[in-house]
Order: sequence, then structure tokens, then C-alpha cells
Amino acid sequence: MRIGKDLVAAVATPLVLGILAEGESYGYAILQRVSELSDGELEWSDGMLYPLLHRLERLGYVEASWGMSPTGRRRRHYRLSASGHAAIADQRRQWEVASAALKRVWDDRGSARVALAWAA
Repeated sequence: MRIGKDLVAAVATPLVLGILAEGESYGYAILQRVSELSDGELEWSDGMLYPLLHRLERLGYVEASWGMSPTGRRRRHYRLSASGHAAIADQRRQWEVASAALKRVWDDRGSARVALAWAA
């Protein structure tokens, strides 16, 4: 299934904040976690992730530091800041409202109309 660019962009910030709420991580591991969480349906590139991480850092939601990989290569580690924890709580509330609205329109009464519209 192809997920449209608008939806991918919409979920990017809350998804990265949520992943970092699990603990400190680095770029490649974040990309792997996105793929794992979406059962491979969301395949992000470095070109999408790093500008987002830099924006989240500028906003003060993410803090970054240099670390070493087990093989001795330098890599940038990212962790959620205090304001990032507040941002993920706010993002979660917003997504819960949006998700509930979509569930209501797609379930029960609306499902027949939506199915007909999609079939057309």
C-alpha cells in the first residue's frame, strides 16, 4: 500500500517524538523503528528524517549529542527534552481526537457510505 506524502508528513513529528520517548536513539535506529512500527509500510529516508530532527532540535523538543557506535564511528544521538515530553503529550491528545473522528466516520453508520465512495 502506498501512503500519501501528506499523511507521511503529518505523522512524522509525533512518530519521532514517540520513538524518542522510548529512549535515546540515533538516525539509523529511528529509521528502523519507524519501519518496524509500521510493519514496513513507512519507509523514510535520511533526507526526510534529519531535517525533521534538526527542526525538533531548534524547537527545543530534542537534544542532540555526539556518541560512538560499537565500531568506533561517531554518530549523533537524540533524546527528548522536557519540552519534548510536553509536546508529545499534546500531539497525542490531538491524534486521539483525529483518530476517534475517523473511526466514527468509518465505522457502523458511515462505513457503507464510505465503502461506496471508495468503490466509485
